[in-house]
Amino acid sequence: MRIAVVGGTGTVGRHLVGALTQAGHAAVSLSRAGGVDIVSGDGLDDALHGIDALVDVSNLASTNTAKATKFFTSGTRNLLEAERRAGVGHHVLLSIVGIDQIPWGYYEAKVAQEGLALSGEVPVTVLRATQFHEFPGQILARTARGPLAIVPAMLVQSVAAEDVAHVLATAAVGRPAGRLPDLAGPTADPLPELARKLVRARRKHTVVVPVRLPGRPARRWRTARSCPGRMPS
Repeated sequence: MRIAVVGGTGTVGRHLVGALTQAGHAAVSLSRAGGVDIVSGDGLDDALHGIDALVDVSNLASTNTAKATKFFTSGTRNLLEAERRAGVGHHVLLSIVGIDQIPWGYYEAKVAQEGLALSGEVPVTVLRATQFHEFPGQILARTARGPLAIVPAMLVQSVAAEDVAHVLATAAVGRPAGRLPDLAGPTADPLPELARKLVRARRKHTVVVPVRLPGRPARRWRTARSCPGRMPS
């Protein structure tokens, strides 16, 4: 099969391209560097010629609500329309566990993206996964200021990006299944503790300071709305 991967150089995408290639499929990575812009639609028709299935693992660095909404909704509309024109038979989307339980703009944009995909003409499979093992490192990189790092007091049930990629690869070559069961790691752990373990492993002297962020989204994160099978305490 020829399978297009949107976001093929990202955290999950690079594993996905490798998994598909190892399984004997032709993985075609779509990127702006390669002349494909999903937000504007430029280059999509040519890129999807002869493609059997498409996996969208694209992401946006910004968490700005307006930017996220434009990226995820415009990109998905353009992908679905181009897939329909090209006769692509399967659209696979990576999403995030708990996005319909946590009222945060970025997550609301992902909910809108899911809705577009599930209501479109192209048969679809949606996989929601929890944060990846790289998440504590990403938080440290964003919040470290000198010897301190401010880390939100929340639970995460992190999963390996490679495991997510293998589930997506299997889904892409199978029949469209709508919403798949959520995918998560084996344990739910406090994010500050994971950050401290990473600091120790790197032999750094950064002091991790847990912070209970205000507001409804943060409260729902703290009560494990983003962890499958866990209910608020």
